[in-house]
Amino acid sequence: MDRRKVCILMALWAVAHLNSPGYGLRALRRTTGGRRGSAGLTGQDANGVPLRRSKRGWMWNQFFLLEEYTGTDLQYVGKLHSDSDRGDGSVRYVLSGEGAGTLFKIDEKSGDIHATKRLDREEKAYYILHAKAVNRFTNEALEGESEFIIKIHDINDNEPRFTKDPYMAQVPEMSDIGTSVIQVTATDADDATYGNSARVVYSILEGQPYFSVDPDTGLIKTALPDMDREVKENYQVVIQAKDMAGQMGGLSGTTTVSITLSDVNDNPPRFTKSLYEFRVPESTELGATAGLVPAEDADIGENAEMDYRIVWSDSPGTFDIITNRSTQEGVIVLRKPLDFESKRQYSFRIQVENVHINPRFFTNGPFRDEATVKIIVEDVDEPPVFRRAAYVMEVIEDVPRNTAIGSISATDPDGKETLIRYSIDRRTDMDRVFNIHAGNGSVFNVRELDREENTWHNITVIATEFNNPRQMSRVPVYIRVLDVNDNAPTLATNYETFVCENAKANQVGMTTRTKPLPNGNILLFSDNTAWILTRRNSYNSLQRSVYHVPVVITDGDTPMQSSTNTLTIKVCTCDREGKMKLCNAEALTARAGLSTGALVAILLCVIILLMIVVLFAALRRQKKKEPLIISKEDVRDNVVSYNDEGGGEEDTQAFDIGTLRNPEAIEENKQRRDIVPETFYPPVRRPVLPPTRDNNGDVRDFINQRLQDNDSDPTAPPYDSLATYAYEGNGSVAESLSSLESVTTEGDQDYNYLSEWGPRFKKLADMYGGDDSDRDS
Repeated sequence: MDRRKVCILMALWAVAHLNSPGYGLRALRRTTGGRRGSAGLTGQDANGVPLRRSKRGWMWNQFFLLEEYTGTDLQYVGKLHSDSDRGDGSVRYVLSGEGAGTLFKIDEKSGDIHATKRLDREEKAYYILHAKAVNRFTNEALEGESEFIIKIHDINDNEPRFTKDPYMAQVPEMSDIGTSVIQVTATDADDATYGNSARVVYSILEGQPYFSVDPDTGLIKTALPDMDREVKENYQVVIQAKDMAGQMGGLSGTTTVSITLSDVNDNPPRFTKSLYEFRVPESTELGATAGLVPAEDADIGENAEMDYRIVWSDSPGTFDIITNRSTQEGVIVLRKPLDFESKRQYSFRIQVENVHINPRFFTNGPFRDEATVKIIVEDVDEPPVFRRAAYVMEVIEDVPRNTAIGSISATDPDGKETLIRYSIDRRTDMDRVFNIHAGNGSVFNVRELDREENTWHNITVIATEFNNPRQMSRVPVYIRVLDVNDNAPTLATNYETFVCENAKANQVGMTTRTKPLPNGNILLFSDNTAWILTRRNSYNSLQRSVYHVPVVITDGDTPMQSSTNTLTIKVCTCDREGKMKLCNAEALTARAGLSTGALVAILLCVIILLMIVVLFAALRRQKKKEPLIISKEDVRDNVVSYNDEGGGEEDTQAFDIGTLRNPEAIEENKQRRDIVPETFYPPVRRPVLPPTRDNNGDVRDFINQRLQDNDSDPTAPPYDSLATYAYEGNGSVAESLSSLESVTTEGDQDYNYLSEWGPRFKKLADMYGGDDSDRDS
């Protein structure tokens, strides 16, 4: 109501001021006294008096109109008047321009201008119009058109408005007085160039005494020092903006500013207890959590991040402490195994410290704290513990059954006199070769062992408690079978070598350790290698290209084992340096090998040739047979090539092999049947070899006798011949096993003794050592 009264009073004052002399639109007095002969002469009247046009001058001042008129009558703006208007109604005033006829209306007779609507300066501050005076009857312009402006005077009709509502702001806690927080801004739509309607002043309505605001700029600052976030974090501040420079009657607007105190690291961490106690079972696995130690920090975020560490311990390295970054708790972790029987309690001191420390608050005290941790170990029932992590045992392969190999020992770590039961995991001993005593842990074999079949046996032994079978543990046991001399040595491969035709005491090749060779060859021994030297001055590949030298191999163990092998020596053509250049076709064929593809190709060629032969034979049947020899000119010599050496391994006609099978039937000085004997060659005596061990004396005597016979035989050809010996020796414990001699024996024989000779004769014992009823069936 007061506002409306003020507006009415101001409107009345403006109207009275506009109607006062010298304010408004004025017309200059018309001048009629022109000079003779001027350009204004246009003609004469009826009486012959010359007429002159009078020049009119319009001088328009600005009209001023208050906005927001609230009266019931039309608001008077001003009045137009021309000097030519004599008051007889012959002059008509015309108004044009912005708002003419709608916002502004003119009285054609009097020239009074009125506003038909309420005007708002904030919508449009001024209007430009044009006015002229014309003769009402002839519409002749009495005055030239002139322009004038109607300005809208501002009144305080708009309150200040803030750009945001609400405002959000943050300020660090513990800030000093006068720390800037945020600046607020309010705008007023009134005219800032006219009066104080748009002059805004800021003030604080709520939020004191914590904050203050600058009245001119709207900058909010802290008003109290050391505001603590941990005491109060959020504040609501109400700011007022008032126009008219804050005077009474001015309009105002308000906004809310939400201010939050941000955290700084001004609080050290603190343990909730001075002593933490935890109980941990001794069976806890390494790396497991033994306990959680919380520390409190009134700060938040990164200011509350903490690090834990152990500063002292009665058993260093047993426990460790790490930080859980999500909960900021100290996690105690087990690093070494626990044993209730050896140590039942652990003590250590821990320390917690902030990660991010603000130097500004060092005066608040050290940002760390310490506490004591006590760990009590709880006893649990543990499985047996072996004295070793793994056992390795050795046994000779020919030991009898149920021979003790070794023993396994395990104890109860709980310190109780608990009985332990031992067993073998049969999944690791599928053939049940071994067994273990359940009480004392002795391991023994229940089957014969053969190193040649299996050198190592890997089994697993299980130890369980009698009172609690669920408590068990396992240990690996590695059993090695040692070798005994029960196999004769043999050549690893079929050795082949060559000798040059012009060789003189030439080294031929090497093989494993052997006895002296027959036919004049010499052996030189070096470790486990025998070097074979030729004794002849030269060899001729045309006479004989391949030599098969028998080699007897013996070992040096007890009992001594021996075997006879064959060494192949080829006669080849060599250069001066002794390198092989060419061997005969037999040697090359023996050395070369054919691949599977070559064999298939040869087979296909043979099949194709056979098909051609069959086809050719079928065609020949249809033709007349012609004589093989048509004339004497067709007779040609035929050369037949025989590549037969004779006297080889397969030649059984030149030698009596039966003498090898029955050495007692050897005829002394037996002559060769394929050549004429010559008696003028003196016998060659071979030096007697020194006596050696008599384990295989009969075999050695047999070989020496054969060697002497061959060396002293005057009928021997001028080349070496291969003699194959299959003599097994006299005095064998097993005697003869040949089925050829068994047919001459009358009556039944007892073969039960074969079962006592070991696993190698088990098959023969099963075949011949059964009961009579089994044989009859």
